[in-house]
Amino acid sequence: MHIVDAEGCYLIDANGKRYLDFSSQLMCSNLGHKNQVVIDSIKKQAEDLAYAMPGYATNARAELSKLLLEVLPKGINKFFFTTSGTDANEAAFKIARMYTGKTKIISRYRSYHGSTSSSIAATGDPRRWPMEPRGKAQGVIFAPEAHCYKCPLKHSYPDCGLACADYIEHMIRNESDVAAVLVEPIVGTNGVIVPPKGYMQKLRKICDENGVLLIADEVMAGWGRTGEWFAMDLWGVTPDILTTAKGITSAYVPLGLCATSEKIGDFFQDNYFAHGHTYEAHPMTLLPAVATINEMKRLKLVERAKELEPFVHEKLVALKAKHPSIGEIRGHGLFWAVDLVKNQKTKEPFNTYADKISGKALLVDQIAGKCLAEGMTIQAWVSHFVIAPPLIVTKEEIEWGINLLDKWLHLADEQCMPTEEPASTSVTSDA
Repeated sequence: MHIVDAEGCYLIDANGKRYLDFSSQLMCSNLGHKNQVVIDSIKKQAEDLAYAMPGYATNARAELSKLLLEVLPKGINKFFFTTSGTDANEAAFKIARMYTGKTKIISRYRSYHGSTSSSIAATGDPRRWPMEPRGKAQGVIFAPEAHCYKCPLKHSYPDCGLACADYIEHMIRNESDVAAVLVEPIVGTNGVIVPPKGYMQKLRKICDENGVLLIADEVMAGWGRTGEWFAMDLWGVTPDILTTAKGITSAYVPLGLCATSEKIGDFFQDNYFAHGHTYEAHPMTLLPAVATINEMKRLKLVERAKELEPFVHEKLVALKAKHPSIGEIRGHGLFWAVDLVKNQKTKEPFNTYADKISGKALLVDQIAGKCLAEGMTIQAWVSHFVIAPPLIVTKEEIEWGINLLDKWLHLADEQCMPTEEPASTSVTSDA
């Protein structure tokens, strides 16, 4: 599809056809398209100072740093600027290992952390598989995800006592060299998986008691998407290191951020920081981030995502009630997943990771293709859809998008296996 223009919540192809951008491209265009304030900031920075090496201070760097102190979780105040989320994670791993003197990173199976060497090694999903055994060589080990709907430990919350967190503690105590635990606070591409109440607080406590750092990958969940500036704010938990990208500039220019506590930052006042690159803190990427944050504040988009959450929740609950192919809906703010299953009781999906890797035609892709033909783009991954429109979206646009999905879900319903007894409505939205 040849895209030639975009404005607001819509993409426009070479034939002039408009498409509702129902997943903010790759869950990154939070401000929507063609925001003039951000566009003007790009022009201004190009005219003022197109480039300065990372060793120099710039006005854009100072201005952005001040704003970050206002919106990041309190206590996160040392910044290393990158050009993407995967670069931010690469920096986080190096920082964690240099700071602790340890090697191993615990990640989770339902995760994605980027495509470069260490980031893909820390990715739990099958995009890592072609790189094996490189991941093992890079000192990454994997824990079960906090996914109550399909618990990998076959437990039931809350009776389990958060066994998925306890398992991570068991790993730490049986590994000699753990530097950090890496989590997406709300898992992104792999299902918008919301952890149960108490999980993040317990994980913070486990890390503190065992001298392990907690890294929060907020590349996708950050920047107002969940109704808070950052998903970790939902639980009042501050990580030791926070990585982010995407919404920091609403993807108008490529920028990532690796931010740490002052304690970690101070360590490198007296110890060599063995990391860096030519485009770190590139001024052309920093001023658009300033504009993006200011626009989010002006338009009250974080508050807007929180205000729209009940509306989206209501519409998705109604959608699930109509379609036996929907196993669960889950999310926060304007960040939701619709999970498809053959059978609501057994929770068997229509497709698996193996199908994705093999190139088999996936049911979710067929449905997404029907939606595309009628003027909507939506991200489909293995067995679920990600609903994450720009934060400027209207209720009418949300309703139109969900109605279009409703229209084509019969393709899944027709392939459902009979359920012997009605399944209870399964919805995850309360952190």
